[in-house]
Order: sequence, then C-alpha cells, then structure tokens
Amino acid sequence: MNTNATIKARVFCIANQKGGVGKTTTAINLAAGLVQLKQRVLLIDLDPQGNSTMGSGIDKSALAHNLYQVLISEATIAEVVVASPTGGYDVLPSNRELSGAEIDLVGMDARELQLRYALAKVELHYDFVLIDCPPTLSLLTLNGLAAAHGVIIPMQCEYFALEGLSDLVNTIKRVHRNINPELSLIGLLRVMYDPRVTLQQQVSAQLETHFGDKVFKTVVPRNVRLAEAPSHGMPGVVYDPGSRGAQAYIAFGAEVIERVRAIKT
Repeated sequence: MNTNATIKARVFCIANQKGGVGKTTTAINLAAGLVQLKQRVLLIDLDPQGNSTMGSGIDKSALAHNLYQVLISEATIAEVVVASPTGGYDVLPSNRELSGAEIDLVGMDARELQLRYALAKVELHYDFVLIDCPPTLSLLTLNGLAAAHGVIIPMQCEYFALEGLSDLVNTIKRVHRNINPELSLIGLLRVMYDPRVTLQQQVSAQLETHFGDKVFKTVVPRNVRLAEAPSHGMPGVVYDPGSRGAQAYIAFGAEVIERVRAIKT
C-alpha cells in the first residue's frame, strides 16, 4: 500500500438484488482490470459466501481474520487485508463467519456505518475500493452502500432484471436521502450479453432509452473463459487475457476511470 498518496479512493459498490447476474465476476475482473491500468485497488468481499475471496486465489477456509472482525471492531483493515496472488489487488476477505456480523451489528451504535469508519483509515492507500455486495438488502449491504460514493449495477438484459433494477434504484435513492448523501448511481453494466437473442437486444435498448448515459458503453459478452476462471482462483482478465470477456473488462476499467475523472471535473 502506498502511504504517500494524497487523493482519497473512490469507493464503489458492485450491487444487484438479483442473484446470478455476474456481480462477483464483475467485481473481480474490474479489480484486476484496474490494476492492469496502473490503479491501486482494494476489493472488499461483503458476501459471506466468500466467492470474491476464492476467485482472487485466496483460501477462505484458511483465513486467520476476515471482514467480520473489521465490522465488529476487533481488527483493522490493514491487519486483515490479503494480497491477491493472481489479480494484483488487495482483498478484504470473508467467509461464512461474516454471517454472524448481521446479529452482532444490530446492537451497535451507527451499525450501518462500521465499514465506512474502517475504510477511513486506508482511503489514502488506494485509487479504487470495490465492494462486492451480497444479493440481498441486508445490514451488510447497507454498510456497503453507506461507505460508497457510487453503485455499479451489473445486469443481464432479461425481462425480470428490469423489475429488480427499479427496486435497487429506489434503494439507492433511500440510502442517499437518509444515510449517505454522497451515494449515486454510477452506471449500469450489461453482462452475459448475447446479441443474437432478440429479447436481450430489446432490453438493452430499453436501458439506453430510460437511463441514457448511465448505461456504460462497454458490453460484456457471455464468455466461457470468464466462467472457468474462478475455479482456477484467478480473474478472467488474467486467466485468458485474449478472450472477449477479458478484453471487455479491461475496456470497462478504462471507462470507469474516465467516468470518475468526468465526475471530479
């Protein structure tokens, strides 16, 4: 970690209340893509399943400490963070133990702000902090949204995805209004996209019509190499850099950097 930095990290949640939409795939590959674009990245695994941890090449069952201890103030991020041996970014890992945080946080003051407080101690060490949120609107997800500057929503171009999207956008608005006035929708990322499917084309067009420039230009295609990569404990952009999926996530990383610069100016 570089302690000479003077610019605070941009903190983004990767969130979708619908499961199986490529959320963790996006978190891991965006983190690795940003590293390849010379950014310093921390990936926070806020899901007790620990998929981002495992997909980054870290054995979640062998962790001495994890995000759980950070949220209940038994450890700092600096004490728990682990370098991804395959992705080149830092990981604040988790495993099933994190499920207990839901219960422990309930009795704490400012229970939804514990992650924000912890991040304040390391925000100068990174350019980007990415938070992989669980697919439910839980106290864990609320901690992620309360700590973030913005939300990136990966979504498939399917009918039911549109229904879930409106719920998530309303959640972002409520958190912005009541807890975190800095929170905003950064953009929608179309993932697992197959241009041969007429419905996907139609939903994609609907997204562009309703959300305009909030829809990222990058489209991530359905790609078997991205699906294979987690079983090898590495991001797709490292596992097969030449694959269409990997190239899309590199392009997405560049687009995220460009969007951040536009926000700052």
